[in-house]
Amino acid sequence: MDFEKKLGRLEQIVQKMEKGELELEESLKLFEEGVKLSRDCHSQLNEAEVKVKKLIGFDAEGKPQTENFEVED
Repeated sequence: MDFEKKLGRLEQIVQKMEKGELELEESLKLFEEGVKLSRDCHSQLNEAEVKVKKLIGFDAEGKPQTENFEVED
């Protein structure tokens, strides 16, 4: 399942649980699924962050010059 589908499913789970109409067993099942999806999404985001580079210019030959993208707080 790709990132967007996982995130969409996680949103569905949150909406169902926020309604408070589920039985305990179903709530626990959805909670466990949500935790797994959340971990998977977090892992995918970390992998993507490692790959992201910031373009800082071009060298004399026209090749792109990059550096690691750092999130500023």
